Amino acid sequence: MVNQIPSPTLQEVIYPDSDGKPIANNTDQFRWIIVIEQNLEWMYANDENVFVAGDLFWYPIEGRPNIVNAPDMMVAFGRPKGRRGSYQQWNESGIAPQVVFEILSPGNTQDEMDKKLLFYDRHGVEEYYIYNPSNNQLRGWLRAEDGLDAIALMENWASPRLGIRFDLSGSQLQIYRPDGTRFFSYVEICQLLEEERQRAELAETALAEERQRAELAETALAEERQRAELAETVLEEERRRGQILVERLREMGINPDELT
Repeated sequence: MVNQIPSPTLQEVIYPDSDGKPIANNTDQFRWIIVIEQNLEWMYANDENVFVAGDLFWYPIEGRPNIVNAPDMMVAFGRPKGRRGSYQQWNESGIAPQVVFEILSPGNTQDEMDKKLLFYDRHGVEEYYIYNPSNNQLRGWLRAEDGLDAIALMENWASPRLGIRFDLSGSQLQIYRPDGTRFFSYVEICQLLEEERQRAELAETALAEERQRAELAETALAEERQRAELAETVLEEERRRGQILVERLREMGINPDELT
């Protein structure tokens, strides 16, 4: 007798959180992944219904762990923030990440990138961007009626979903938030914080010096008041002695007015 092994139920399906591969193949790729992911996190820090993640496995179909991709960055609107081992779309109200970024490295093949484009097109991504740091090339796709269509001109392109703008006029990509603030790297943010700390210390020093000058001025004013009061006391004493002298002269029968 041949016993058949029953197929695993959906509850028994394992959805791995990692494939053991590194997040990036070189420093440029890693830096851009971190810059874009962290700045998007910053943009939506106060919106609890925007989920931003980097290098997170995305499983679009329940029961099919072989259908998976791990975008370098993805943004899912309408999904709460929080820790996830992977993005299992059926547990996310069926919402696919609307915006996806990939950063190219020399190890990425054309066949690999074609498969990624097909995956994102098939599973509902609205905007897909690929940046190649080695030649400062940015490509993008936007969902239309028939799927993802290539964006003809990426220079100064603004993402419909994110509102961020891509500037390719320099030697490397610059990305700007809707308010015009540039995406900063971690090092740049630390430098800005250090400059702000130094400005705050200088302002505090200037304020302390101003307080000291005010205290010295107050002390000088108090001393001046004290001298004026002393002079007033001396003058009053002189007036009193003069009055006593006048009274004595009159007692002696001398008219003080005739002496002047």
